[in-house]
Amino acid sequence: MLKLNIQNETDQLEAVLLGTAVSPGPIPSVDEAYDPKSKHFIKIGEYPKEEDMIKELKAFEKVLQKYGVKVYRPELLTNVNQIFSRDIYFVIDDKIVLPNILKNRRAETEAIQYLIDEINPGQLLRMPEGARAEGGDVMPWNGHLFVGYSKPDDFAKFQVSRTNEAGVDYLRTHFPDWQVHAFELNKSDEDPRQNALHLDCCFQPIGRDKAILFPGGFKNHSDVEFLTDFFGKENIIEIDREEMYNMNSNVFSISPTVIVSENKFDRLNGILRDLGFTVETIPYFEIGKQEGLLRCSTMPLSRKS
Repeated sequence: MLKLNIQNETDQLEAVLLGTAVSPGPIPSVDEAYDPKSKHFIKIGEYPKEEDMIKELKAFEKVLQKYGVKVYRPELLTNVNQIFSRDIYFVIDDKIVLPNILKNRRAETEAIQYLIDEINPGQLLRMPEGARAEGGDVMPWNGHLFVGYSKPDDFAKFQVSRTNEAGVDYLRTHFPDWQVHAFELNKSDEDPRQNALHLDCCFQPIGRDKAILFPGGFKNHSDVEFLTDFFGKENIIEIDREEMYNMNSNVFSISPTVIVSENKFDRLNGILRDLGFTVETIPYFEIGKQEGLLRCSTMPLSRKS
């Protein structure tokens, strides 16, 4: 049986599902795209090419294997974008959650059925119809569960609203030993600099007690104050709007001391190294054109806690 154990974002990674860029299908039209950053690059004729994204994911896989991580990949679905594996399932504690995601992405779950078949059925939770969530909005952190979401008006208005109040309530009910902290995010279907697609687009814990944070991603300043108090102001790396746009908060932790980052994040990578982190840099700019980066491309299955 497949071992599941995720207590936080940074414990030593043992096993992970990494997305694939093979056969993502033709370049979508602007109307077919479901995030504003993809729309932008479609409009200007710079949508990422399959061969470039394959190279970037190969570089990521190489770093993961360097640190002894067991890397699983989705089975290939022809003409389906399968890069962002974080959203289709997510693991909390020893449970894997099948949420309700965008209808045009649900085929992606078929590609990891071979993994689900290796899990004890009692460890699989299926969200009921009406409860919506994506893994980019859900962050386990040592008994705390940070969740990005939208209230009903925003959830109905914005295609980029992916987690609703019913999804948050489901997590509270099914993980009663975890303290759930839900944060409303700012949304825009048209302007990627005003849009926090998921919580990991504006916030992510790193190390043992630190976090990367873009305050402008949150609708309520009280949530920014909560996170600042939770981690301590001295432990917050604040990024600006342009860095948020370029996905600086969407790095990926292999361990409390090793972080995978995009090689163009000069300021962030310098800060991380000054703090004592080992920073493994790889090219990931092309994949980032789809408003997702390193955390988005991974679904951790087990961390050594």
